[in-house]
Amino acid sequence: MHRTNHAGWRSAPPTARQPAEPNPIPSDPASETKPMAAQTPGELRHKKCLPCEGGVAPYSPDEARDQLQQLDGWRLTHDGQRIRKDWTVKNFMAGMRFFNECARVAEEDGHHPDLHIEGYRNVSVELWTHAIGGLSENDFILAAKISELPIEVK
Repeated sequence: MHRTNHAGWRSAPPTARQPAEPNPIPSDPASETKPMAAQTPGELRHKKCLPCEGGVAPYSPDEARDQLQQLDGWRLTHDGQRIRKDWTVKNFMAGMRFFNECARVAEEDGHHPDLHIEGYRNVSVELWTHAIGGLSENDFILAAKISELPIEVK
């Protein structure tokens, strides 16, 4: 004997039904997701930034802090939504050469940092993923690559 549901579909009698499948979406995603494992700078440098159009969750503050322990000199800013590193370079032109190298690497990976120069030799690089309003793996990949660029420090 079959029954018809409200949409007109025939269903098997209740005794013949299989148990319901577990819901693949957890009721509380934050409690069910595993923290992202921090990667070494070498692991990050061997990766390429992937296009991000949104739809992914940014790193949690704890994940970002864990990853930053692997990246010397980088720190969280803007309530944990960005990372930044500062250098004091030899002179203005040293800063410009460094920024040109940053631009080359950023363009190769398709992920672009904010570059700041103040007082003619204080340079900073700031990274975040605009599409998600926070930090993604791309930011840490680019930070690892920028950290390896030649820079003439004071």
